[in-house]
This record gives sequence, C-alpha cells and structure tokens, in this order.
Amino acid sequence: MPTSSPPAGPYGPDPVPDPRSCDLAPDFAGMEELVGGLVLPAHAPAEVVSALETARELVRHSYYRFEFATVAVSHAQLALERAFALRLGAAGTVRELIDLAVGEGLLAADPAARLEPGCRVAGLLTRGEVTSAAVLPLRAIALVGAVFEAVGLLFPAPPDAGADLDESLARRWEEHCRAPYPSSFRGVDVPGVELILLDADLAAVTLCELRGGLDDDRIAVLWRCIDALDRAVPAIPEAYCAAYFARWRTTAWLIARRYVPAAI
Repeated sequence: MPTSSPPAGPYGPDPVPDPRSCDLAPDFAGMEELVGGLVLPAHAPAEVVSALETARELVRHSYYRFEFATVAVSHAQLALERAFALRLGAAGTVRELIDLAVGEGLLAADPAARLEPGCRVAGLLTRGEVTSAAVLPLRAIALVGAVFEAVGLLFPAPPDAGADLDESLARRWEEHCRAPYPSSFRGVDVPGVELILLDADLAAVTLCELRGGLDDDRIAVLWRCIDALDRAVPAIPEAYCAAYFARWRTTAWLIARRYVPAAI
C-alpha cells in the first residue's frame, strides 16, 4: 500500500521525527520540558551565551536528528573554552583550565567534576574514536547542563549590582514558572531530601526576595535549601530533574549573595 507523504509546510514537507529519539517526547513541542532546565546564564558574555543557546537548540532538535545530541555536547565545550578564556585570561586544555578555576575558587569540586564526562566525549570525537551518534539525548542534557551551571558560576551577578540582580532573579523566576516540575519525582526522596518540598521552599523564598527581601527565618530556610541542593543534585539519576534542581541551586546562590556578611 502506498504511504502518505509528510504534510507540506511553506518550505516543503515538515521534518520527520528520528525514530531513535522521537520517543523522548510526544511531539517536538514536548521537547521544551526536557530542555527547560537549561537556563542561559544571565551575566555571561554574549558570545558564550550564544554558543550555549545553540547547544540547547541542538538538543531540542535531536527529536528530528539523533546525532544533534552529540553535536550539542561538542558545541557546549566550545562555549566552555571561551568562557574560561574570558574569565581566567589563561591558555591551556579544558582540563587544565578547570583545575585552574578550582584552584582560584571560581568553581567548586562538584560542578568541576560534572564537566569531566563532556570533556571526555569531546576528546573522543576529536580523535575519531566515537561517532556523532555517541551520546543519547538525555545524557546530552546532563552534559550540556553541567556547562550551563559552570558558566553561571564563572560569571555570577556583580555583588554591587542590585538592580541587575533583581532583573536576573525575576527572569529566572519566569523561566522556572515555564518549566514543569519533573512529574516522575513527586514524592521522591533523594539522599534524605524530599524534592517536591524543597521545590516549594525555594519558590517561597524566591517570591519573598522578589517582593522585598528575606527576614531571618527565611534566610535560615534559604541556607537549608542550599545545603539540601548540594546533597541532592549530584545524586539525582534523571537528566531533566537534575537540570531542574541545578537551576534552583544557581538561583538560590544568586539570592544568598545578598545575605553573606562582608569580610571585615
């Protein structure tokens, strides 16, 4: 029997979902939930943000072309290299620059360690030891998300830019409201942290900050949330959920900077 042709749009037939990755979401629009945690760092240089946005869109379009997931990981590495060059003013391999950033206190050990798998994939691609179909889309989200997180830490909000911080926080809140909570993690504990309650506490703290600031009780809640995020995020086994709470961690630290006593 003859098969029907794909529906034609203004520029010809619409793309056909790749059978290797089309089960990620019910349709292309559903890919938004998967990439929702990849929030562009508010204070990174424009050229770095542009590269990160391209990496995010490559993951989204892996719905139509499976290999785009691996290309996204490779492109995120380009963003990371440029971020290090601008932030550190030093040359070297990505691994050397990661060590330098850790040594200078710009990256903590955990986010630095999460960059290693992406570096390894990029190296294997460069040497021709793997193909551009090496990385599954869900894995790509985690690897690209690690770069998003690192760039956000390399380029935090200026400590004296209160208006900019307010704008960044408001933008992050809007992005959070558009990103669905990971439905498979309702009522799930990760190393003693009940994620949906943590999500509610963080939302309450963020709204209070946006509406005028935190009192002592809310500041205490904020620091408990940061401690819980530091324990939970590395242990979350699913890519979207890990990215969702990694974004919360960046937002929490953005708020916390206002409540860290100045050095005397």
